[in-house]
Amino acid sequence: MKQVIALKDVTHLKASGARTFAAPTDAIVTPSAKDFLRSIGVTIQFDGTSASANGGGSNGGDPYGAPAPAAATPKWKAEHVKLFNSPEAQRIKEHIVSVSHRLWKREYVDGNGGNVSYRIGPNEVLCTPTLVSKGIMRVEDICMVDLAGNQIAGTAKRTSEIFLHLEAMKAQPKARACVHAHPPHATAFAITGAEVPRCMIPEMEVLVGTVAKAKYETPGTQAFAETVLPYCKDHNCILLQNHGVLTWNEDLEKAYWFMEIVDAYCRTVVIASHLGAAFTQIPSSKIGDLLKIKQGLGLPDERTGLKEADYCACEFRPGVVCANPGEGSAQSPDLDSIVKIVTEEVMKALNK
Repeated sequence: MKQVIALKDVTHLKASGARTFAAPTDAIVTPSAKDFLRSIGVTIQFDGTSASANGGGSNGGDPYGAPAPAAATPKWKAEHVKLFNSPEAQRIKEHIVSVSHRLWKREYVDGNGGNVSYRIGPNEVLCTPTLVSKGIMRVEDICMVDLAGNQIAGTAKRTSEIFLHLEAMKAQPKARACVHAHPPHATAFAITGAEVPRCMIPEMEVLVGTVAKAKYETPGTQAFAETVLPYCKDHNCILLQNHGVLTWNEDLEKAYWFMEIVDAYCRTVVIASHLGAAFTQIPSSKIGDLLKIKQGLGLPDERTGLKEADYCACEFRPGVVCANPGEGSAQSPDLDSIVKIVTEEVMKALNK
């Protein structure tokens, strides 16, 4: 009979300071025991063979950590292994883990939600794995894929939502770093259809600007990944309908900043909407000044080249959806015109 190793069998290791835990080759390690070992940095040794406590052995084992047959071991290309283990990759992996921890601490992700990626080479992308909480992410968990989404290095399985990141990277060369999360205030706008208002806080205008909205598709699918394609050129922050937010930049730290900025901004708007006073916008002429600063920073904005009058063409009211700048021909008739038409038709009916 296979030995089952439960949480009660490993709790003593926390005080012992041990870095490894020996287990029979065919042992079954329960999920709670694995999670505990992982949290204290202990590696499971299956009769001398190392296996991560984070779901699956280091050689691609089953969900309980038992090692898989040797035939299942991936045969990574030497150049991929070299890049994956390089000092540059190590630095980026550490940064990805740092960003992951901050996403979790700020409650922008829960469970195993969200993902982070960085394009380290022409065809190589480091990314977070699937089914691992960002709160306990480790450098050893990071994996590497090519631009087609094939895993080419790393022992943990890559996230299924990596295709979202890859489509953004292929469509926008500056999108070397992508962060996807579910920050609650920004996601609230993504599930209500309300427009994220413009022209209210200078920092939002300079660093993020207008926020695009991508249509809903099932997460993890290619169709879901392609929903961001129309917006990657002119936006560095995209709301994913009924899902969350994607931000990108050449620099990973800045891609993370944008996630903080958009959620703080949306939170402020929600709070202000409860005060019972009208919103005030920064004058369009002053927005022009901010857009010049933004251009100097090399950040995209869909309003570049538009008339000044279109910079802030959206009055925020809860539930209101505004057209994007430059879409005047697609806007609905104004309320006065509708009232006039209805009134004329009523008068015609009364005079018959």
